[in-house]
Amino acid sequence: MSALDARHNILTILESWSEFVADELGKVVPTRSVPHLADFLLSNLEWLTAQPPAADFADEMDGLRQELLHTIDPDSSELRMFTWECVVDSCTGTIDTSPQQIGNTDRRSIRCSSGHSWETHEWITLRPLMERQRKTVSA
Repeated sequence: MSALDARHNILTILESWSEFVADELGKVVPTRSVPHLADFLLSNLEWLTAQPPAADFADEMDGLRQELLHTIDPDSSELRMFTWECVVDSCTGTIDTSPQQIGNTDRRSIRCSSGHSWETHEWITLRPLMERQRKTVSA
């Protein structure tokens, strides 16, 4: 049941954000499927992250991630994520993608071992930077 609930929540949230993007940009919402909605949001990610509700979008995506992790392994604490090379030019640090709480607040961030950090609403901007870095390294 929790897998079905997670699937429903994913579709509902992706569809809601896709409708927001489509309404604002005069586009058509894609077919109601996770791949189509996710592709649509990714193709409009730069615009979306520049909008006032970007932090809400990031929080909802993180909530889905946590729900999926709990669905996959309900008895574990949050799974440790990956470690990447920092995406900041000329930085030799590594990014530990396990979120860390900021002080006594509910805010969380991902940090680089050299001190760079990204709050929840900025996480969605890391993926394109990581892909750019990966292309540069493999070229």
